[in-house]
Amino acid sequence: MNPITSLVTVVLALIGALLFAAGLQVAGICVGILAVFVLFSLKMANNWERFVILRAGKLSSVKGPGLFMIIPIFDAVAAVIDERIQTTGFNAEQALTRDTVPVNVDAIVFWHVHDAQSAALNITNYREAIDRVAQTSLRETIGSSMLTQLLSERQQADEALRNEIARKTANWGISVNSVEIRDVAIPVALQDAMSRQAQAEREKEARVILGSAEAAIAQKFVEAANAYASNAAALHLRAMNIIYETTKERGATILMPTSMVDSMSVALPAALMGQGGAIAAGARITPPSS
Repeated sequence: MNPITSLVTVVLALIGALLFAAGLQVAGICVGILAVFVLFSLKMANNWERFVILRAGKLSSVKGPGLFMIIPIFDAVAAVIDERIQTTGFNAEQALTRDTVPVNVDAIVFWHVHDAQSAALNITNYREAIDRVAQTSLRETIGSSMLTQLLSERQQADEALRNEIARKTANWGISVNSVEIRDVAIPVALQDAMSRQAQAEREKEARVILGSAEAAIAQKFVEAANAYASNAAALHLRAMNIIYETTKERGATILMPTSMVDSMSVALPAALMGQGGAIAAGARITPPSS
């Protein structure tokens, strides 16, 4: 009983009692009968509720939201339908995918009733029915999908499952807003195998990248060798640069073949002067004794 009906009933009952006590028995009895009538006939539906009314067993109307009246004895409230968005969790245990892999899948469906009349008259218990339909549709979706599709194409699987549930519940006045697969659990042994496969794929890609890098480096070395072979001055400058980079730290001692020193006897002093004497201050070049 809603608070408005209770309040009106109590007020009418008090008025009837006062009239009866004042000696107006007929008026008091009439007001009392009116209070009883209000008690059984005045109904209130919240904004999200719809009352399905049957009159003498036949559909009369769908009431709500707000206050409305029914005829006691002749009218009956067959169902009170909640049209807010509902959530139903469901799962499928040990369901086989198309590639015969057993999986446990948990999902949730968001739905609401858009036709209270159909939900009340076309099915006995629409809440229980949508749970059963969701489980059946989930198993059908799993059976028609590969494991990789369930794991990597989750949005497509959600949409396919939503369409299937919506198709089966359309005649019940139910709209399916969305379906979300929350978890796909696969056997531990298969998880280990997939992990090893993924690791092998990553190692393969790493080796391919390393081989490509080595090939590029080798090509650059070949181009540098060709440039040095055709230009002796460039080779001398490169050699002096290597010596300079090697002797950056103080106290370093470099042993060089006498033939290499003789070949750079002309270009080496000029290069050392151009580098500001950095090699003379930080290192000693000592050719081995013959």
